[in-house]
Amino acid sequence: MAINEAQKALQKEAIPVGAVIVDGASQRVVARAHNEGVEDLTALPLPLRHAEIVALTQASISLCCPRLDGCDLYTTLEPCHMCFAAISLMRVRRVVFGAYSPQQGAISNGTNVGLNSVPSVIGGIMEDECGELLKAFFKGKRDQHTSL
Repeated sequence: MAINEAQKALQKEAIPVGAVIVDGASQRVVARAHNEGVEDLTALPLPLRHAEIVALTQASISLCCPRLDGCDLYTTLEPCHMCFAAISLMRVRRVVFGAYSPQQGAISNGTNVGLNSVPSVIGGIMEDECGELLKAFFKGKRDQHTSL
């Protein structure tokens, strides 16, 4: 499901990252989101339109709760520091991600400093599939830039 969301972002020419939040108790999907591009009109400014932030917002609304205790977040890319802090603040139980982000990823770069609640983390799930979407996107951007 997260990969399907990432493909939606790709169709909108946004960085292909998708996120899904599942209620751990019922195994019900409570939110699905993808990175939003500049054409999407939301209350969030563009730098905050990461798939994880949008999914956290949707899940909070869906569950009528400011905390997501017992929920699991699945995402195609290792969360950045901003997203991981939000995940922590919202008390997400577990984060499962696909591709690692050695330069921007919160887990790869040590993010538990100052966080009260750190979820369990599983990385590298379907890493090749998730990584290929990102590679194709950025290759397309480079090719587009060089043809100008």
